[in-house]
Amino acid sequence: MSFSADDHRYMQQALRLAAAATRRAAPNPGVGCVLVRDGAVIGEGATLAVGGDHAEIQAIKDCLARGLSPQGATAYVTLEPCSHHGRTPPCAERLIAEKLARVVAAMVDPFHQVAGRGIAMLEAAGIPASAGLLEAEARQIHRGFLSRVTRARPYVTLKAAATLDGKTALDNGVSQWITGPDARRDVQGLRAAHCAILTGSGTVLADDPQLTVRDRPCARQPLRVVVDGRLQTAASARIYDTAAAATLLVTAVADAARHAPYLARGVRVLCCAGSDGHVDLARLLQQLAADGVNELMVEAGAALNGAMMQAALVDEVVLYLAPYLAGHAARGLFDWPALQSLDDKLPLQVRDLRMVGRDLRLTLTPA
Repeated sequence: MSFSADDHRYMQQALRLAAAATRRAAPNPGVGCVLVRDGAVIGEGATLAVGGDHAEIQAIKDCLARGLSPQGATAYVTLEPCSHHGRTPPCAERLIAEKLARVVAAMVDPFHQVAGRGIAMLEAAGIPASAGLLEAEARQIHRGFLSRVTRARPYVTLKAAATLDGKTALDNGVSQWITGPDARRDVQGLRAAHCAILTGSGTVLADDPQLTVRDRPCARQPLRVVVDGRLQTAASARIYDTAAAATLLVTAVADAARHAPYLARGVRVLCCAGSDGHVDLARLLQQLAADGVNELMVEAGAALNGAMMQAALVDEVVLYLAPYLAGHAARGLFDWPALQSLDDKLPLQVRDLRMVGRDLRLTLTPA
């Protein structure tokens, strides 16, 4: 299937709409849609919060609000129109009812209730429909949703900040602030883009963080997830203030009496013990996916960072490097077993590199 330069341009516009809607729409995919007729955009829209309109319906409503009709238009959609009845009716049916002339999707929806059926429904109604235009870009934007429906776990981004020699805190635990104000503001944007933030008991004990989004618009506060295998953290910690945001405490302790102080603060408690007595991280991610978490951000210390990396549960690392040295006795980024050979090292591929204020931000993926 070949696509024109105009097709690319309108799909890029739809992708921009999708990127802006991704967090709002979760656990649904944040789809973007642009309606075009006779070389002009006549409507555009993006998926609303759960239970609200999908992108195609928003685009049709926008078209009608302009006093126009969508009949004979081409719809550029970042994900195949849905074909099933969920919280809302099938978008493919509405496109057929409005007599669109053509539908171009960036990619097929892998969700089992769609998976090509939307395109087939359109074709059966005589509307030419195709997928594959700017698919790589669409997969990047929809990566959280795709991870949840195809791998039954969220897309996991591990964020860390360190000095140039890889240290996250001094030996006495002092860690504020390693990075500058620009990098810290950038982290707020990362938090706002994620459905949930995962941290460990060590971070709660050392820093008493809130892990909320501050100083910027946020569709809704991310769920805060604390891994505390032995219930070492105090129920009075700021992260258990559920007036600020919802919190899930994950532990290996099954004793309901020990859960009570956290439950009294409105915290949800999940017992998720592995065979080794620690929290089963892979099973935790499966539970988060079942709860509708598309994108998970890890903000933790060396122990949990290392455990996540060793279990191959990290899809992306965002590392902020501050341009100074903290010395060999300071604390490192990852707890990692000693290697006997450099052949055993974990390779990472640099995907992006940029300056954020005085600090360097690297985006890497495990190779």
